[in-house]
Amino acid sequence: MRKWLKDIRENLDLTQEKAAREAGISRPYYTRIENGDYQVPTRTAKKIAEALGFDWARFYSSEKDSA
Repeated sequence: MRKWLKDIRENLDLTQEKAAREAGISRPYYTRIENGDYQVPTRTAKKIAEALGFDWARFYSSEKDSA
């Protein structure tokens, strides 16, 4: 689970559907990323980070570093 990603999304008052739409990806795919089911490709990490306003490299740091 990428709790930090969920926290960012919720702080922006976005549903998973809206966050996915902003990032240009499907809601099921976004959900799997937020749940930590996938290692996120760089292109997708950049899309999500741009949509939600954070540094895309955060996907590749350890969970404790991202808290």
